[in-house]
Amino acid sequence: TGRGDVRGSVGALLASLAFSGRSSAANPAGRVEEIKGEAFADGSNQHRTLEKSSSIYVGDRVETGVSSRLTMLLGEDTTIRLGERAHLLIDQFLSTTCGEISLQSGTMLFDRPSGSRPVPMKITSPYGLIAVRGTKFFAGPSNGVFAVFVDHGTVVVSAGGSDVVLQAGEGTDLNSRGANPTGVVRWGPARIKAAFDSVN
Repeated sequence: TGRGDVRGSVGALLASLAFSGRSSAANPAGRVEEIKGEAFADGSNQHRTLEKSSSIYVGDRVETGVSSRLTMLLGEDTTIRLGERAHLLIDQFLSTTCGEISLQSGTMLFDRPSGSRPVPMKITSPYGLIAVRGTKFFAGPSNGVFAVFVDHGTVVVSAGGSDVVLQAGEGTDLNSRGANPTGVVRWGPARIKAAFDSVN
């Protein structure tokens, strides 16, 4: 898919998300696959300590502790890894239709296997919006700024009234809230390793 085709489809993708409606907080979104350290979920007026195989629900605010890591499986094949002191809100998740997640702080690795059915996802953060179909990408602090890096697939990062299209091996920085994304750059091995180490 070319950059122009992807950029042109962003409006339709986001519109479909906006009109798809929210699911009840009681609806399951997935489960915990792995945990190192401590993690918690707040939803439906309950504070829960997460353990391996704990259920994750739509509406949950998930939080990791100091020096902690959390791996969640959402739906059948969407894996999300969180680094330490991460805060993530699962606004909506329908495994065959779409999803909406808010990364409020910390680092995240989003991963869907190659060949899986593309499901439109919208990831929001205080710095910008990430629109994505099936892919693997990192989002969170890197080299002192909020950054997005694509391992494989394609994502569109929108902030400050502009957007950039990232493909495999490419990243962009968002230097402050409300700032435009920087130009597309190829990340070096050291920066990629540091980003992935922060969630593994």
